Amino acid sequence: MKLGPATPIFRMFDEDRARDFYVRWIGCSVLFEHRFGPDMPLYLGLQRDGFILHLSGHSGDTTPGTRIRVVCDNITGLYDDLQSRPESSLRLGPPQMQSWGDIELALTDPFGNRITFYEEGT
Repeated sequence: MKLGPATPIFRMFDEDRARDFYVRWIGCSVLFEHRFGPDMPLYLGLQRDGFILHLSGHSGDTTPGTRIRVVCDNITGLYDDLQSRPESSLRLGPPQMQSWGDIELALTDPFGNRITFYEEGT
């Protein structure tokens, strides 16, 4: 038996803000959108390269403020890419070298969820 990668689920409260952050700024593409009915919350699948994330407007799916770590093979390249995007309301600190050797780039989405992209140290 072999397990695959996990797919984290983040809680979202505003679809437009979620799309601005994840699609427009981070550069994810939309894999799918699902609603159980016209007035029901959105469940959204996103992907950028090998990074897959689901966002849910359903209150019982996950807790706001969740944190995940995502492996990145070029933190400086990711940082430069995000800095080049025209989203003036989002400020991003530079990547930080950790005492254990990893380089990390931490982001917080509009709903308090945190993503730490990291490049493994040598």
